[in-house]
Amino acid sequence: MPIYEYRCNDCGAEFEDFTLSANGGTTRCRACSSRRVTKLMSAFAVHGSAEAAAVEPGPCGSCGAARRGMCGED
Repeated sequence: MPIYEYRCNDCGAEFEDFTLSANGGTTRCRACSSRRVTKLMSAFAVHGSAEAAAVEPGPCGSCGAARRGMCGED
C-alpha cells in the first residue's frame, strides 16, 4: 500500500497517509478532518554505501560511452 504526502487546503497541516487507489478522495486531514487536501510530490530516500554508487564497468546502454557514467565525455 503506497504512502502519500498531503497538505490540507483548510488548515495547512501536512501529513502522510496510506492510500489505496480504489478509495480516491476519502483522505481526511489529521488535524481538522477536512477532505480538502492536496497530494504533494514526495521525495524518496535511497540507502546505500559509497561503493554501491561507484561507476559500474561496461558500456553505457544509453549513449554508447566506454563506461557507464561517462555520458557526454570525450
